[in-house]
Amino acid sequence: MEPLLENAFGYIITLGLAFVVFFVYIKRNSNKSKTTVNKIEKAKKFGLHEPVSLHPVVDQETCIGSGACIRACPEKDVLGIYNGKALTINASRCVGHGACFHACPVQAISLFIGTEKRGVDLPHLTPEFETSIPGLFIAGELGGMGLIKNAVEQGMQAMQNLIKKMKKSPFAKYDVIIVGAGPGGISATLTAAKHNLNFLTLEQDNLGGTVFNFPRAKLVMTSPMDLPLYGKIKLSETTKSGLLSLWEEVLKKNNITINEQEKVESIQKINNYFEVKTSKGTYTSNSVLLAIGRRGTPRKLGVTGEEKEKVAYRLLEPELIHDMHILVVGGGDSAIENALLLAEEKNYVTISYRSDSFSRIKPMNLKRINDAMESNKVKVIFNSNVKQILDDKVILSINSSMREIKNDLVYIFAGGELPSKFLEKIGVTITKKFGEAILRH
Repeated sequence: MEPLLENAFGYIITLGLAFVVFFVYIKRNSNKSKTTVNKIEKAKKFGLHEPVSLHPVVDQETCIGSGACIRACPEKDVLGIYNGKALTINASRCVGHGACFHACPVQAISLFIGTEKRGVDLPHLTPEFETSIPGLFIAGELGGMGLIKNAVEQGMQAMQNLIKKMKKSPFAKYDVIIVGAGPGGISATLTAAKHNLNFLTLEQDNLGGTVFNFPRAKLVMTSPMDLPLYGKIKLSETTKSGLLSLWEEVLKKNNITINEQEKVESIQKINNYFEVKTSKGTYTSNSVLLAIGRRGTPRKLGVTGEEKEKVAYRLLEPELIHDMHILVVGGGDSAIENALLLAEEKNYVTISYRSDSFSRIKPMNLKRINDAMESNKVKVIFNSNVKQILDDKVILSINSSMREIKNDLVYIFAGGELPSKFLEKIGVTITKKFGEAILRH
């Protein structure tokens, strides 16, 4: 009888422990769910819940709630746990890293571009990154993929696909012309060199493209990646100058020259080859790879005086600017971050924003700008639009009245435009993506 009692007692203890574990599990999931709901409500309040472009979508039937995707994401609170499943919280924070996609142990995550309500204009590409024009390929941000790691991978893959499909013409001087020397363009260039192609790389600005236009103090977030002719790069954080130095090193080591400050004005396919006209000359090539990004063409205000030298669309060296009356135009993260950088250098900074509040910026930026406003480090004029830019002042329209403010410099951060006219002139088909998977297992 005693063994039976002992066995029964053992079963009771086991069941009790199982119940405690189950209770703790349920309680923990409940707490996570409440936290996620609160974060989603907060994200909706800040305008971060609705995706801007690329974002993760979780298959609820497949997801097992491991949390691997959440731990892998380099951006905070893009994903959370709700009822034991992963769920998108701050979709607009997604930078297209793809870490969640690769980290999921059951392949429950896909990366989508656009939503049913909000479409995103993208050039139509095949799985090999070829456009509607045979021989013309696109890689990187212009094709929907942001972030350095993804652009590097696409640049390499697109060039490899281009090589497989390339048809040579006796009228073409080059095998391929690469347009853009950002992460995707550099990767494509190194891949072309690795395969001993006769290539030419053109950059309208400076080496680095979008990365070059970051403020010097800004950190570039990236992750381990393979760079052709260099090998594995293991970086979690680096400065702009550090990343540019690395690229300069690998290009110099392989005797590769980039044609900087040379803007491509037109690309025309003639029979079986391309004619590429730039600000400095005309070239012929069997194929073309575009890696120009979506932010290469800044959105302008179209106001009188915008052509003045004191107007800029990027901030390169804020530490060299002091005691200036500066107007920053825009209400996004870039405008806020750059305004704060300028304010730190003892400048008199004013932000002009057309809406009545900052609704689509990161919570940390919202806190920082609110603190700066309260301490009078930055002045913000909501519901305002620039009407005219003069040598020593700017005229703003505020509701129905006009106001003049003293001004030495104007920085415009009104976003970038997809170079639709340029692509349409070439003949590239552009489509609006309403929730289409870019990466799916």
